Amino acid sequence: MHIHKYEKWWLTFGITCLVVFLSIVGFSAFHAGAHPPSAQVYINQEHVDEIAPFDNPGVRKVEGEEWDYEVVVVAAAFMYTPNEFEVPLGSKVKFIATTKDVVHGFQIAGTNINMMLEPGYVSEFVTTVDKPGEFLILCNEYCGVGHTAMSAKLKVVDPDEKREQQ
Repeated sequence: MHIHKYEKWWLTFGITCLVVFLSIVGFSAFHAGAHPPSAQVYINQEHVDEIAPFDNPGVRKVEGEEWDYEVVVVAAAFMYTPNEFEVPLGSKVKFIATTKDVVHGFQIAGTNINMMLEPGYVSEFVTTVDKPGEFLILCNEYCGVGHTAMSAKLKVVDPDEKREQQ
């Protein structure tokens, strides 16, 4: 079979471009690694319950930071700990989350809060909660047979209305 010289040139050019493209993609994937972009802190996932702040998950008021409250959440085996938490309306909140077992999602429906929780990594998200109400927290990464039952609740309450009710 005879291949014309121009066809050989185009085949050589096409294969060379393909090899260069795959080399660049491969190098950047290995160079950047497969780490989540927000993973600044690494922990031993087998000892999450012993590592601060995950040894005491929940809501904390903080002083001297850019944010007003920290919400510490641990995901494991089709549940979030704590299962329900409350923050005041208009406060700046830092969500700090990790998982003990497999990859989980952490999405608060109706907000811009969406994190991927990977074992051994700490995910963080800072936002201002400016809508009152109850928000459903869902796992948006398939994590096993109990995935559909994995949820929690965020309550954003207006401090003025809470005082009036008391």
